[in-house]
Amino acid sequence: MKMYLLSLGAGLLVGVIYSLLNVRSPAPPVVALVGLLGILVGEQAVPLVKRLMSGNPVTVSWFGSRCIPHLFGELPTGADHAHAAAPDRAPTREIS
Repeated sequence: MKMYLLSLGAGLLVGVIYSLLNVRSPAPPVVALVGLLGILVGEQAVPLVKRLMSGNPVTVSWFGSRCIPHLFGELPTGADHAHAAAPDRAPTREIS
């Protein structure tokens, strides 16, 4: 229940900010995408600041392992060679 209340509160806050900026919801696609980028970057600011305040260094490897996967998700690695030769067909399910 706490997660839903926090989500509602965040939505209300964004709605107030949109109103103050005279952006109507649903936001134009570019505005919405920039807002989502801000959310992703803002989420990574908290662990970064916590690490800096604790006196631990922010290294490229820490940033790469802690922040980059969250910002970009799992990046594609290329063609899946195991399935590259398989013909395209709809997946089937077995009923047991």
